[in-house]
Amino acid sequence: MFEIVNKRSLNEQVKAMEILAPHIARKAKPGQFIILRVSEEGKRIPLTIAGMDSEKGTVTIIFQEVGLTTRLLGRLKTGDSLLDFVGPLGVPTHLEGYKNAAVIGGGLGTAIAYPQAKHLHQLGTRVESILGFRTKDLIILENEMAAVSDSLFIATDDGSNGVKGFVTDLLKKRIEEGAGYDLVIAIGPLVMMRAVSNLTRTYGIKTLVSMNPVMVDGTGMCGGCRVTVGGETKFACVDGPDFDGHLVDFDEAIRRSRMYGEEERKLNEMHKCNLGLEK
Repeated sequence: MFEIVNKRSLNEQVKAMEILAPHIARKAKPGQFIILRVSEEGKRIPLTIAGMDSEKGTVTIIFQEVGLTTRLLGRLKTGDSLLDFVGPLGVPTHLEGYKNAAVIGGGLGTAIAYPQAKHLHQLGTRVESILGFRTKDLIILENEMAAVSDSLFIATDDGSNGVKGFVTDLLKKRIEEGAGYDLVIAIGPLVMMRAVSNLTRTYGIKTLVSMNPVMVDGTGMCGGCRVTVGGETKFACVDGPDFDGHLVDFDEAIRRSRMYGEEERKLNEMHKCNLGLEK
């Protein structure tokens, strides 16, 4: 069992938890993920490691309550425990050797972008972070990202905070102003990562994206997390989750991400909590 030693809300739907998992905390690196189960009857879900503290022996996860499992996870409190917490999985992001990087987080993707920005900052890379959200009420980790960034820019779809528009608008503006990026990291919705990759391709800037397709076992055996990269089949759990954004077949990835939408909707409708915990 893996104890929840701290829990906090980042907004109405997004929660952060620190899980006591000393072995994972000692080995985890930016870009890697874990797979957890809430209980014996629960589904396995992957979550990117948003932070780790080897001294405390804790691993931080950040999640949005959108499906049955994440809603059940969100009900747990400090002192409760998870049944399974497996990791670190995936290939760590290799961030050495860059001078000027743009780290782009879209919505919940900011939780994954944060450890990347922090690691680049610790390596001495100049980091500019660009975050995008639908509205100001959904902004997360603004102070944390500011602390590990030389500059921080925020875009909101409705203009309620920062610049009205998209992260690509800010990215293009900074490139044309001479930011001199030699690396762009984009993490968020597939359509956002595709738009960023299409933009940076025209400027010849290396771009990394984090893929989060359907994943079951985390060992490459089930094949559910396959993505096409440079015309070859890759598995996000063992070959990724980070890939060259200029080589990813985003159109295919978007189609696959929508395959089980109807089944997920039906499952959420069918599940009724007998304890009266559903809101």
